[in-house]
Amino acid sequence: MDGADDRLVHWLIDSIELDAAAFHVGQYCGRWRASTAGRGLGSFHLVLHGGCWLHVRGRPPLRLGPRDGVFLLRDVPHFLSPDPDPDAPMPATPMLPLSAPAADTTGLACGFFRFRGALSTLIVDSFPDVVELRAHDESIRAAGTVFDLMLAEAGADPDAPPPLISRLAELLFFYVTRHVARRQQVLSGLLALARRPEFTALLDRMMREPGDDWSTDNMARAVHMSRSSFYKHFIDASGQPPAQFLLLLRMKIAAQRLHHGETIERAAEHVGYRSHAAFSRAFRKVIGEHPGAFRRQRRQEPRPN
Repeated sequence: MDGADDRLVHWLIDSIELDAAAFHVGQYCGRWRASTAGRGLGSFHLVLHGGCWLHVRGRPPLRLGPRDGVFLLRDVPHFLSPDPDPDAPMPATPMLPLSAPAADTTGLACGFFRFRGALSTLIVDSFPDVVELRAHDESIRAAGTVFDLMLAEAGADPDAPPPLISRLAELLFFYVTRHVARRQQVLSGLLALARRPEFTALLDRMMREPGDDWSTDNMARAVHMSRSSFYKHFIDASGQPPAQFLLLLRMKIAAQRLHHGETIERAAEHVGYRSHAAFSRAFRKVIGEHPGAFRRQRRQEPRPN
């Protein structure tokens, strides 16, 4: 990865606003089953010691060993168990403190996270549903220190982990973000577009000044390409036409500003809309609800706890 790519990765990490909340930190023994699905949030499972299997609907079982982890970026049906067979009967058993003496145990730190801000969502939309963190991967070897800190900080009550555990989980996610970007696993969307050097400066300008006249012709001129060549290369990189990408980018940025309390009129103007009706139609098409309802609801949302 050259210096420009490395700066891009740092920019991506700096752009993601993340709230994580540890749900429980402890260990299971014997036959057990655990899941964070069904709450409408992304979640994480980090193996502190021992091992288990991740079962995600529609995917083969995934073995997780010590210092492995998974980040489920969307609320997908899943569960963890000590058995590779997803149909094996597993009772609901309480989690024990990490300090409890027991044999054949699996230590876990599990919790939830929420991405704040439209730009964060735009970036994470380019990531797969399940992102793995592997202890044997040399490129993220330093992340092992975070697991050591989690073990050192874990308290006596599995269901009331110290707040520092949540911050350490956020740190692990940023390791994962850098890892994914550097391995070029993201094939479409914002991250893939940003990785193309011919589009990096254009993307930066579009995000800084989303209300400018970003017609396809003007975008092509900004990157010194013919219109037809620009159109083809843009779709190859992002998976969507320039106008569609611009609409998505503008509405995501507008949503971020509304979330932080800006008026609808100011948010619309910032992304290039002078007509309230036109902005409302575009916003609903992308976000799924009217800007007024979105603004009221998001300002009332609690952080995960």
